[in-house]
Amino acid sequence: MRLGRIWALVIAFGLAACGPGGFSASDDGVFAPSVDPRGASVDQLTVGHRLMAAGEYELALSSFQLAAAESGLTPEVVSSLGSVNLALGRLNQAEELLRRAVKDDPESPDAWNNLGVVLIEKGETAEAAQVFRRAFALDNGESVAIRDNLRLALAKMENSQYDAEIEQEYKLVRRGSSDFLIRPTQ
Repeated sequence: MRLGRIWALVIAFGLAACGPGGFSASDDGVFAPSVDPRGASVDQLTVGHRLMAAGEYELALSSFQLAAAESGLTPEVVSSLGSVNLALGRLNQAEELLRRAVKDDPESPDAWNNLGVVLIEKGETAEAAQVFRRAFALDNGESVAIRDNLRLALAKMENSQYDAEIEQEYKLVRRGSSDFLIRPTQ
């Protein structure tokens, strides 16, 4: 009886080897490629920015979290985490992360701009205008997106006494890897 089981195993393994590819991966692309342990690792921050550009925000969040695990919570990583949370509509998380990013690196116009976008979205127009002014000054007025966001915030502050009938809806438009622009809907 024991000999029968051994033969059954030998036959089963023999039949498995008769399949396409035998015991190794076939060339038909069904199996994942092998991993080269000596290969160069991929910068997760770059991967996250590319995923953001492709609109894959959940995957970008995972990639930025991996970057945080690899290199720590640098201001660039924290700013990226805040930007992706903004894109996902998680305003409170985005605000907390972006405030931390501008505290750690007060010279980053992108982080200041994205913080301003969060504040506009939350209805904190006066503070958003101040944040956009700071971003505009740090960028030396070169970014069209920051300039447009500042104009919008200032216009919203001037027209704070508007009628509910003429209230305008705004939408968030993504430009580049971590720039956001606020545009009125048509």
